[in-house]
Amino acid sequence: MRCPSCGHLESKVVDSRPSEDGASIRRRRECLSCGYRFTTYERAGDNPLVIIKSDGSSEAYDRNKLFRGLLIACAKRPISSDQISNLIDGIEFDLRNNFRNEISSRDLGDMALERLADLDEVAYIRFASVYKDFQNAEEFREALKRIDH
Repeated sequence: MRCPSCGHLESKVVDSRPSEDGASIRRRRECLSCGYRFTTYERAGDNPLVIIKSDGSSEAYDRNKLFRGLLIACAKRPISSDQISNLIDGIEFDLRNNFRNEISSRDLGDMALERLADLDEVAYIRFASVYKDFQNAEEFREALKRIDH
């Protein structure tokens, strides 16, 4: 595993434990060159997920793309990157348990929104405003009504 700090190829595993949903292994590693500590996740290889976009085209599911979108929505909120990873783990776990290899981008976004609503209301509104392409204040009000149980 390449060190994200110095690029050295050798590291040692300091700690290893299953993720909350049991779908991956979380490993804390230490670079043997610079001593930098970082986290990696190991997942079992299986059929790749395919995202069906709104225009009908398809693309391979990219966990990092979803992570980046959620990270932006969660910026300056009390949400750790581990919480975002766990949120994504939950989505992937549900998809695999339902034996789904294809999902529409709309359904994937809805799954992320459901989980964000439970995690942080501000992040939910931020993600919804981009994902749903809000055009006016009324659309924000409607989204707020959905989380004001």
